[in-house]
Amino acid sequence: MFPPVPPSMIEAGYADFADRWNPILDVFDEVGVRFAHEVHPSEIAYDYHTTVRTLEAIGHRPAFGLNWDPSHMVWQDLDPANFILDFADRIYHVDCKDARVATRDGRRGRLSSHLAWADPRRGWDFVSTGRGDVPWEACFRALNHIGYDGPISIEWEDAGMDRLHGAPESLAYIRSLNAITPPAAAFDAAFSSE
Repeated sequence: MFPPVPPSMIEAGYADFADRWNPILDVFDEVGVRFAHEVHPSEIAYDYHTTVRTLEAIGHRPAFGLNWDPSHMVWQDLDPANFILDFADRIYHVDCKDARVATRDGRRGRLSSHLAWADPRRGWDFVSTGRGDVPWEACFRALNHIGYDGPISIEWEDAGMDRLHGAPESLAYIRSLNAITPPAAAFDAAFSSE
């Protein structure tokens, strides 16, 4: 068994992150850029609490926001809709990507055993938007509640489906959420065929 990581080492990591990023954010402030960090494993912010710590480390600077991608949240058992509500002022971009979790058979685990994407032995996998475990309606209602009017994109990564079928299907699914009446004119403009 490995000993726990000393808290001082973790704090030093967040301090190092702030030391490296604050000069970058200074330039972003000068030129009017807002960065959207994608919260997922292998990043400084990979779940709820590490996102809080990341924002604290840089003093909640407005130049540093979040790219909300719920696919990484569902396989970690995070609630993607509440994440939107909790970080309302930081959601700068929305990626519509889905994932499905299948871990209850006693063989498949969350870490996916170094198996290739689309291998049915994996404990979770990316699937076409609308075919997974992301509660899309709750998420779009949360986006409406916070008044999100930024970009919405489809990040399609379903290795088990032909992209010529899956990508248009994902687009149609996300467009169907327009019935929820998002406040953003950017939603319709993002999917305009013009």
